[in-house]
Amino acid sequence: MTKKETDNNNSVRAQGAGTGEKKQLLKKKKTESTKTKSQTAKQGTKGAKTSQELKEEKPKKGGRRSGGANRGAGRRTGSKKPAAKIAELQRAELLKAGYEEMMEPESLKDYENEGSGFTVTEKAREFLKLRQAQINELSEPVLRQKRLNHERTVEAVERYREKTAAMAVPEAKEAKRGLFGRKRAGKKTQDIKERDALYELKRGIGQGKIKIIFLGGLEQIGMNITAFESETSIVVVDCGMAFPDTSMPGIDLVIPDITYLEEHQDKLKGFFITHGHEDHIGALPYVLRKLNLPVYCTRLTRALIELKLKEAGLLESSKLETVQFGDVVEAGDFAVEFIKTNHSIQDAAALALHTPAGTILHTGDFKVDYTPVYGDPIDLQRFAELGKQGVLALLCDSTNAVRPGFTMSERTVGCTFENIFSEYRTSRIVVATFASNVDRVQQIINVSEKYGRKVVIDGRSMVNIIGAANELGYIKMNKGTLIDISEMKNYPDDKTVLIVTGSQGEPMAALSRMAQGLHKKVYLGENDVIVLSSTPIPGNEKAVSKIINELSMRHTKVIYQDTHVSGHACAEDIKLIYSLVHPKYAIPVHGEYRHRLAQRELAIQVGMPKEDVLMADTGDVIEICKDYCVIQDHVQAGPVLVDGLGIGDVGNIVLRDRQTLAQNGIIIAAIALERSTGQVVAGPDIVTRGFVYVRENEDLIKEARDVVLDALDDCALSGNDDWAHIKNVIRDELNEFIWRRMKRTPMILPIISEV
Repeated sequence: MTKKETDNNNSVRAQGAGTGEKKQLLKKKKTESTKTKSQTAKQGTKGAKTSQELKEEKPKKGGRRSGGANRGAGRRTGSKKPAAKIAELQRAELLKAGYEEMMEPESLKDYENEGSGFTVTEKAREFLKLRQAQINELSEPVLRQKRLNHERTVEAVERYREKTAAMAVPEAKEAKRGLFGRKRAGKKTQDIKERDALYELKRGIGQGKIKIIFLGGLEQIGMNITAFESETSIVVVDCGMAFPDTSMPGIDLVIPDITYLEEHQDKLKGFFITHGHEDHIGALPYVLRKLNLPVYCTRLTRALIELKLKEAGLLESSKLETVQFGDVVEAGDFAVEFIKTNHSIQDAAALALHTPAGTILHTGDFKVDYTPVYGDPIDLQRFAELGKQGVLALLCDSTNAVRPGFTMSERTVGCTFENIFSEYRTSRIVVATFASNVDRVQQIINVSEKYGRKVVIDGRSMVNIIGAANELGYIKMNKGTLIDISEMKNYPDDKTVLIVTGSQGEPMAALSRMAQGLHKKVYLGENDVIVLSSTPIPGNEKAVSKIINELSMRHTKVIYQDTHVSGHACAEDIKLIYSLVHPKYAIPVHGEYRHRLAQRELAIQVGMPKEDVLMADTGDVIEICKDYCVIQDHVQAGPVLVDGLGIGDVGNIVLRDRQTLAQNGIIIAAIALERSTGQVVAGPDIVTRGFVYVRENEDLIKEARDVVLDALDDCALSGNDDWAHIKNVIRDELNEFIWRRMKRTPMILPIISEV
């Protein structure tokens, strides 16, 4: 009878027997199995010790071989069930740990003791190879499943790439709209699975390192630009400008220093723009001249960028790419996702950068508006999804971090306009606001149509932006509501509304020209109501106060209270984002130091460790991975001044000279000397600008001339005829004289001519 038949008969008998009989049958079965096992072992290894001999030689429990751990168990002959194979491998693992009682007779022979060590024989090496084959055989189902998962991931990514490539074909552009769309109430679509598969490949296992280089946007409001660098790729978020302050006389605007990007051009993959404000797109016409990279942005943002590039003559050569919310752009080691947010301009986006180190979330400028005037509210659901998946770092807007509470909805301003229009039915209304605040303009148009008023747009930036927004369908109005400013004279005051630029007191804006009486087509008077629908940007307070006074002097009614809501998140909104995202690290951005410090305190309040919230400065390089986030280096960064057509040719020295000229004026001492003798032929002539009125200070000018002559005599007596030395002596003597007489320090410029 075979072993199999014996087992079957024993099983049948055991089923009908009592408890005692079952025990005897099981004992008998165990004995037969042991004999069979012993016979098989003797056939496979000639001369090996028996199990009984091994048992007698076995030390006490817990003892270990003196010669070290045996590294394998003998390979048995004959077929085994998977459970038996697993048991054998488990014994081999125990042998590897040094438990001698689990050793098989075959394996003991394969080791030759040599003192306290051991030598592995050729047969033992062969056994180890067989053991590895056993492991591979048992782990094949697991490996097969892993390979299957990998193949599915690769297939998903290939499908994603095919769809991305198809987007470039004009006929396939229509399909782009819903490519990465989400079902808000249902499970993820296939596209979302493909996108997540791509993220997994981009993130790898989170073992990579990323550098974050701040080239602007810190320590000030404006000039936002941040680079994210991996081993082979760099992507740049935003490329904005800043307006000059009072310490920059004659400067038109300020752009960031992109020296670092120029030095790493081979790694650059593109610019990713969060929204269309000047402090995020204003430097593109200057930067794209040097770095003609793809620019990825949403619809309205692209339209505003096109206007700027067209003025600069760069539109034809630029590479602008339009994306939808939820779209993902693959850029080297990065996959950049656009997420819907709210701001004071339409089409604002946050960016989720899926990197080899993990996901880095950049909020851009944002607010939480549940009832926006146009479009959908902020996509908090996606923020929460990212937080659940894991966010390595959060770069959050800090502009309003010092303000407690929540930011009011844009719709609340509409109620204020409703009250103003109702109260001043017989007056002409002039509303000054930001040109880019399309939602604000839409609400003004809505109220104007309700009260039967025609709308006039004035100011170059206002005309350009509202025109672009109207073409894209972001502004809706009845036919005939909008009229040209030249037609305004055909309507009475109570039937017109002007929407103009200049809410920040800009000298050349439409409202400033009206306040100064310099506007060619609008004259303000007692029947005009001026609404300043904005709050002063930090640094513009004096300019705004000045224009309010000028408007009041023309006997107009000026309204500037409760006519504006911010486009930036206040403290509680920022806490909400932190609670949804749960970042491992936080880096406050977009604001002055006090704003970013306030956000740091908010992050700590919601539970982030102090050491995980970093305060960076412009030019700092942060290296971040799953294990740490530190400021590693500092690169060249800062403001580049634009004056007319000159870019960067005005530096600190020139600015200092301009400040000196503006504060104290200049004195020019012109002298003509004979070439051979060095004698004074003509002069010295004293010319001043911005110092004193010459006709009323002739005595001072005469004394200054005498000081110059005395300085020339001193140089002649010393025998030093070097012109540089003579100029320095004249400058020093005049400086001392002017300070003694006037307590001023004008710029002194000696000019010597040789005849």
